[in-house]
Amino acid sequence: MRRSTFFTLINAILVFTVQATGSPIDQQLEQRTKHGRGTWFDVGLGACGNTNVNSDHIVALAIDMYNGGSHCGKSVTITNTVNGKTATGIVADECPVCGFKDLDMSPSLFKELGDLNTGVLAIAWNLN
Repeated sequence: MRRSTFFTLINAILVFTVQATGSPIDQQLEQRTKHGRGTWFDVGLGACGNTNVNSDHIVALAIDMYNGGSHCGKSVTITNTVNGKTATGIVADECPVCGFKDLDMSPSLFKELGDLNTGVLAIAWNLN
């Protein structure tokens, strides 16, 4: 077998394996603690297909992290890195303006971590 054919075959196998199982790097990123900004929004019909109200503890993930809804229904543990308060929410929506490591939260969840008037919190969070 020619060398270029061999490498083409190996590359095709690797691409198929990553597409079928998900990248090990993607899986590691999901498990790591992420540090970003926490904001809040008035909830309603979320991208995961459920209608929520502001008293529900939900989060919206950045579009890239939302990944077509692959995290819908997963719990997220969030810590305000300034005051140490921690709360848990459920992924129910996507946030089109969030950075990759940012979360948009329902008002009730945001209030568990800080004051709504603050608007933006420094947070650390994990998908559970």
